[in-house]
Amino acid sequence: MTRTALDQLVDILRLEKLDENLYRGQSEVTDWGRVYGGQVIGQALSAAKQQVPEDREIHSLHAYFLRPGDSDLPIIFEVENTLDAGTISNRRVKAMQKGNPICFMTSSFQVPLPGFDHASTMPEVPAPETLETGLELFQDNIRRTPEDWLPKFSALKAIDFRLVEKQNILQPQRMAPRWHLWMRANGQLPNDQRIHQYALAYASDFLFLGAATQPHEVSFFTEGLRMATIDHSLWFHRPFDFNDWLLYAIDSPSASNGRGFVRGQIFNRAGQLVASTAQEGIMRFKATSSENS
Repeated sequence: MTRTALDQLVDILRLEKLDENLYRGQSEVTDWGRVYGGQVIGQALSAAKQQVPEDREIHSLHAYFLRPGDSDLPIIFEVENTLDAGTISNRRVKAMQKGNPICFMTSSFQVPLPGFDHASTMPEVPAPETLETGLELFQDNIRRTPEDWLPKFSALKAIDFRLVEKQNILQPQRMAPRWHLWMRANGQLPNDQRIHQYALAYASDFLFLGAATQPHEVSFFTEGLRMATIDHSLWFHRPFDFNDWLLYAIDSPSASNGRGFVRGQIFNRAGQLVASTAQEGIMRFKATSSENS
């Protein structure tokens, strides 16, 4: 039976255990040699979860990217136990290649508890069935993408993305710093909430920082513009099914000092807020040779 891109993603997220706190993850095969940041986040979460008690579920993670990953090499994940309290466990994960860290991630797990309950309201947007797939929108232009952003397009194979706002990314127009996209697994994920969480962590990095370019008439396709993720945070609020559509509502409240900041809310089709995200990244034009001299 032919294995789909989603099957391969699930395999990549499961990891190989090398020792009690060491795991090895393979990378998606690409033509551009770099690892998609969402892959590292999903794998680091997978490694951390294997080191906490079964009854504790992920509720937040915070990752810092230090170096680009090499897709031709495996990634070693080292998990450090930083806390086991009454209902909370914290784990710190170091992702390494060639002996150097490429990402650090802290994560917090909690025993589910009753408590107060309120949430933001999902915005009204067109249904995903009425929109083009991300692959249809981008496939003709992927080869023109700057090197820093090429790895993100690996996600188009395993995850079905549908963008609500249309932007000519080759000739961008000035727009408000926000966009909405629907997303779901491109196939059928196993009935395991952990796998759905790893896959959502993987998908949450896709086009995220791009919202910060909207007011400036640039995009990640603009020649000379450098965009790269510095850090990425994700909070899980409620269980969800990533085999069904989730709406990713993204906005950028600030860009300054060569950096863009974005935040996101992820809703299920019933309108429940299931996760929130935040990210900061480099967003500036590359220095010219005269500026470097």
